Amino acid sequence: MAGRHLKNLITSQKRLRDQVAHALRAALIAGELQPGTVYSAPTLAADFGISATPVREAMLDLAGEGLVEPVRNKGFRITEVSERDLDQYTELRALIEVPTIGSLTASADRERLEELRPVAEEIVASARDHDLIRYLDADRRFHLTLLALSGNDRLVETVGDLRKRARLYGLTALAERGLLVASAQEHHELLDLMLSGDAPAAEACMARHLGHVRSLWAERSG
Repeated sequence: MAGRHLKNLITSQKRLRDQVAHALRAALIAGELQPGTVYSAPTLAADFGISATPVREAMLDLAGEGLVEPVRNKGFRITEVSERDLDQYTELRALIEVPTIGSLTASADRERLEELRPVAEEIVASARDHDLIRYLDADRRFHLTLLALSGNDRLVETVGDLRKRARLYGLTALAERGLLVASAQEHHELLDLMLSGDAPAAEACMARHLGHVRSLWAERSG
């Protein structure tokens, strides 16, 4: 099951409940926790090598995000995401992120944008290495840090929530087929366009990137 990787994701540097929630999200996205399957807190706790309490608390956090649902006396079922859900999440992200990218292209400090270059490279490198947990973490940091330059905390929070709900589960097969690298490289292209001050092209790149991400969702079981 997911035990092979879960224990490695827990360190002493963060609150245990938060770390477990992060590790569970990563396992779900990587396809180690399967949609529609019920998992018990004690079983997952055994994989982590910890007590069941922080696992149960973390699963309740994920339930609040819509990632799992409680099943009485059994545990938590991983929620399934429909194609309609994915279309709607993508539409919402586009409505928020595309115009924000255009605005930031005109207003953001160029040094702050260039600071995202190493993160963009980390996304590409992790896609090439098939390191999905690192890929997803770097991708999240890139997009949310970029949006944070707008100064709108609620915007960042909303997009962060949409990203969690529209998680990319089953990425292992996609990475093995080389489908993640092209999407990863678009982060460099976006930065280049923003740094050049070409707002319409940057908006088009962001819209295309979201479309490619949606295509990856459609390919996840192919």
